[in-house]
Amino acid sequence: MGHLPLTEMSAAEMIRECKTIILALNMQDQIGIIRQKLKELKRKDPGFQVFGASSHRYMNKGRLYEHEVRSFENRFNIHLPPEFREFILQMGNGGAGPYYGLEALEDGLFLDLDYKRKTDLTNPALEFPLTEAWNLELADLGEEEYFQKKDDEYFDSKWTNGLLRISNFGCGVSMNLVVNGKEYGNIWVDDRCNDGGIFPDRYFGNAGRITFLTWYELWLDKSLNEVASIGYAEGGIKDAISASMPWWKTLLHRKK
Repeated sequence: MGHLPLTEMSAAEMIRECKTIILALNMQDQIGIIRQKLKELKRKDPGFQVFGASSHRYMNKGRLYEHEVRSFENRFNIHLPPEFREFILQMGNGGAGPYYGLEALEDGLFLDLDYKRKTDLTNPALEFPLTEAWNLELADLGEEEYFQKKDDEYFDSKWTNGLLRISNFGCGVSMNLVVNGKEYGNIWVDDRCNDGGIFPDRYFGNAGRITFLTWYELWLDKSLNEVASIGYAEGGIKDAISASMPWWKTLLHRKK
């Protein structure tokens, strides 16, 4: 990591160095826990009944090498958030994850995850412009003004500057990691396709901002709880022992 000798470091530098080391150790611990929980979820949901599991089957794609990550970062003059960076180096570049799974790093540039066009891309080199939930007031507009406002302002690509699309929720909704700007490292939702605006992700019940590894582990926890509550067995699906609606159906129901 290129650490300075202790004799050449000031007190402030030593504190900074210690914090960096502690952060790295914490990330390693959390990634280890995530790896075990993912194995457990795959074992307990052999029929891929959890929402989106049939698309990724709890499999991670191949890990990236350090030089590949650096090449991507250099192209946009950014540093990927450390948690996400370690994940794609250690766990995999896309695959198992919330909703329809994690997107590969390069695919995270597509503005539309349902129709991936090389001419329609985000720009991580520019700062994400938001720090609070944002939406346009569209309800009181006439039909012509509504569509013009949407085309001219609402879907302006400037709102996706500094973002990587990391997961496809479905229904035109994407989960995004801020890689440039004041919200660096946090997960945000882009729900403009349903007039929902852009806002910090709280779908997993978190009260405040959420970073990548915590977001991923919360998905695992909720999915494991769902599997337990409706009685999935290793050899198939038992009769449901709970009438509660799974967390992902609750989200879809709430969006209608």
